[in-house]
Amino acid sequence: MKMKTFFVAAFAALMAVGAASAQTKSKSLVLYFSLAGEQYAVGNIKEGNTAIIAKMIAEQTGADIFELETAAAYPINDHKALLDTAKAELNRKAHPALKADVPNFDSYDTIYIGYPIWWGDLPMCIYTFMESHQWNGKTVIPFCTHEGSSLAGTESSIRSTCKGATLLKGLAVRGSTAQNNRTAARKFVQDWLKQIGK
Repeated sequence: MKMKTFFVAAFAALMAVGAASAQTKSKSLVLYFSLAGEQYAVGNIKEGNTAIIAKMIAEQTGADIFELETAAAYPINDHKALLDTAKAELNRKAHPALKADVPNFDSYDTIYIGYPIWWGDLPMCIYTFMESHQWNGKTVIPFCTHEGSSLAGTESSIRSTCKGATLLKGLAVRGSTAQNNRTAARKFVQDWLKQIGK
């Protein structure tokens, strides 16, 4: 009887440890903004450059993924009109309304934030999202697509906006690489994740 009681107690303790471990396990999210349509250096595309990289990160880390979309659509089939719209938003410091928010955002410990570089900055909808949430205790990891500007100093903007978060080294991938050389893009993602311990 004593032996049976011992095994029952041991099993219960093991289950409790497992439950505690599950509760403390870090939960990650890949959040990204990306546009298809007519884009610089890659022509008319069906899937956005940043979306491609975001999906690679989610696949390799097992993180959840969420596409950030604006309530008002951008003119994706006219690149000049898109540039003009993005420039006007930047000049006005506009904060475009978002179509939806991340469900249970507070449950995530690590947030990968992905975006294209627009006029040397983050798309303004990224600021909309960042400024509408609390970041204390979270780890933020930026990644972007570009055609020569790399991260363009956007890490500083993220650091100053996501107050209380720990910021890890970001990743910059050319949009043309994401579109036309998936093998190389995937290698960039793999190497970067190893560098930052993910």
